[in-house]
Amino acid sequence: MSILLALDAGTSSCRTVAFDLDGNIKVVSQQEFQQHYPRPGWVEHDATEIRDVQLQTMTDVLGQLGTAAGDVCGIGVSNQRETVVVWDRRTGMPIHRAIVWQDRRTAAEVARLAEAADVRDLVRDRTGLVMDPYFSASKLRWILDHVEGARAAADAGHLAFGTIECWLLWSLTRGRTHATDASNAARTMLFDISKQCWDDELLRLFDIPPSILPEVVDCAGRFGEIEGGSGLEVTGLIGDQQSALFGQGGLSRGDAKTTYGTGCFLLMNTGDQPARSTQGLLSTVAWRLNGVPTWALEGSVFMGGASIQWLRDGLGIINTAPDVNALAGSVDDSDGVILVPAFAGLGAPYWDAWGRAAILGMTRGTTAAHIARATLEGIALSVRDVLHAMEADSGITLQELRVDGGAAASDLLMQIQADVLDSAVLRPAMLETTAWGAASMAGIGCGVYASAVDAAGHWHLDRRFEPAVDAAKRDRTLRTWARAVDSVRGWAKEDGDAS
Repeated sequence: MSILLALDAGTSSCRTVAFDLDGNIKVVSQQEFQQHYPRPGWVEHDATEIRDVQLQTMTDVLGQLGTAAGDVCGIGVSNQRETVVVWDRRTGMPIHRAIVWQDRRTAAEVARLAEAADVRDLVRDRTGLVMDPYFSASKLRWILDHVEGARAAADAGHLAFGTIECWLLWSLTRGRTHATDASNAARTMLFDISKQCWDDELLRLFDIPPSILPEVVDCAGRFGEIEGGSGLEVTGLIGDQQSALFGQGGLSRGDAKTTYGTGCFLLMNTGDQPARSTQGLLSTVAWRLNGVPTWALEGSVFMGGASIQWLRDGLGIINTAPDVNALAGSVDDSDGVILVPAFAGLGAPYWDAWGRAAILGMTRGTTAAHIARATLEGIALSVRDVLHAMEADSGITLQELRVDGGAAASDLLMQIQADVLDSAVLRPAMLETTAWGAASMAGIGCGVYASAVDAAGHWHLDRRFEPAVDAAKRDRTLRTWARAVDSVRGWAKEDGDAS
């Protein structure tokens, strides 16, 4: 038994990745699925399509493995978090399309609930989250309130709720297992992270019947054999960003990772105690093993790789995203140009929806190359702001940052990141850390790894980027950046707008 499978159910595609026990990729299959936008601000997925696409990629991988498919010892599932599926236990069919984490239809209702300070404090204290429609609770309530007969069916015990990993597990086991792991339960805004259980007061607040909730389990264990799968068993469950931290071997307090995708997603391991944020970050469960949770702080930058896409699609100064490296690398620095990538407002730690992107400090000598370099610097400086907030919340000084995601392949961006952090940046040899995190969690669940430390021993370094600028230059950059961020905060806010 020498192969682990990862089912990586993302926001736009599903993948199945087969790894050997040293963390080397053997086979990959990926397939996109349709995005549905029924109204402005609404985002939906067909949960049955996600199930079918994920099964197709798994079948493809098993077929490519051939006789080696018999060596699969465990399957790990990693997933887009917060997305809500509600299905009928009797038919196995969803009663509504899945409402995706990006969906904002419940914003007004959440804002109404959040007007009460005691409600905001309750949510923050119990869940470690902020009141926002991003999380699952208000989406689940919307489905129960807007699908005809849903409330009556729920009261009769006929409905089940889950996030994507829960839906896939239920589907793969043909309804024998209705369970979610602690890392995903912690993103629903219904889970008491201190007591590690569903919270009755939050369930009443969002009018959620307990009968539809899944059992909350550890991230590694034996969760059920796949129906007709010749003994294949799901042995790992974990949310995608937590999976990337685990796949990076971020097991110790103070370990941090950034995933550079459309946005940038940052997690810092805070050990065996949650760090309650005063800096606009989230306190969340990183993973739970043997009933014991490991904790993390989380923050996100809205525009990471999407800022590079803007250079391509908006300005037209590059033809492909990787072209930014040669263009930005053709100049030694940005010549005083600062780009604040607040195209969708400012995320953590500012949380300013009125902020807007800006290019500052240009002269007649400014070129496309300076703007390209300033874009990479703006991404790196945005990441630095979140990590600085994490240091303040946790009391931990960052020693090194582990990186993954598509843009982590850029040597120039990684060097800039090390320079502005004044910390080493470590890029692994294998950037598929989300899938590897799920696979290695499955390895613990099926017993091929004795512990998390055993699984993490298969992380391998590709390159270490050390800071290469002097302190004076870094300080000037940080001061200029702070001035630039201050100048764009509240930019789109007009007199009379709510704060």
